[in-house]
Amino acid sequence: MSRPDESRQQTRLVLESGSARAAISTLGAEPQDWRVAGNSLLWPGDSAWWPQQSPILFPVVGWTRNAEMLIKGKRYPLGLHGFASRQAFAVIRRSPESVTLRLSDNATTRALYPFAFALEVTYTLSPTTFTARFTVENPGAEPMPYALGLHPGFVFPLAGGSHQGHEVVFDERVSPNVPRIAPGGLIARSSRRIPLEGGRLRLSPELFSNDALCFFDAASTDVFYVNGRGQGIAVLVEDFPHIALWTKPGAPFLCIECWTGYSDPEDFDGEIFEKPSMRLLGAGASAQHGVTYVWRSDS
Repeated sequence: MSRPDESRQQTRLVLESGSARAAISTLGAEPQDWRVAGNSLLWPGDSAWWPQQSPILFPVVGWTRNAEMLIKGKRYPLGLHGFASRQAFAVIRRSPESVTLRLSDNATTRALYPFAFALEVTYTLSPTTFTARFTVENPGAEPMPYALGLHPGFVFPLAGGSHQGHEVVFDERVSPNVPRIAPGGLIARSSRRIPLEGGRLRLSPELFSNDALCFFDAASTDVFYVNGRGQGIAVLVEDFPHIALWTKPGAPFLCIECWTGYSDPEDFDGEIFEKPSMRLLGAGASAQHGVTYVWRSDS
């Protein structure tokens, strides 16, 4: 669901805490490594399947009709997942266990999205957790529409071993009915039922034959990706109401994505201000979003 970087210029920033290690690229502020006690947890990337690892999605999430967005009567080439993953972020603060990176509007972004903005992310590592906290700022004089997401790919199978027995566990209130993905990656009005029973979803290649599984306005703020031995990654979200699972059938990764917005509905062709799921940030205002990944070696 993502496309390759347009530039290879980047600096790799390494964080360490106990036996844990993480690495973040300044290109896209993208996490490229997370490991705990010798367990490599983040997908390393492979162009044969998917070249990215954990891109930030901004200022739109998902697909737009014809890879463009209507903004104040003019169409802009604002396509899949926006542009943040292809922009160089500046390093604002850094310590052995934490780093803060920032992206502000520039000539390239304004040609795609004509708004002043700042997007700041702080990554913090502990011996068992990896946290991303985002601040979205509107320094302009007019309201700013935006969507934000994080798109990490985790290794499959987890901690080696068999592919069998892997599950994603949600709050039991999460619906087993997910929207179908229409041509062009748009959100269909129809839905399909997946084998989500008691909040537990057994992973299989067939689940992803129609692209991603999208759980809009999910009741669960705690998602657990677990292998057959009870080891896994808990995903704890703050003000990311939508959760998505994505992979390609047979691929050695699983993406557990958190979003504030999502792709255009198949019958939508309006202004960005009218698009379902977009946030509107007032002039001079800011918003915070967060996600924490927790490695659990026993369940």
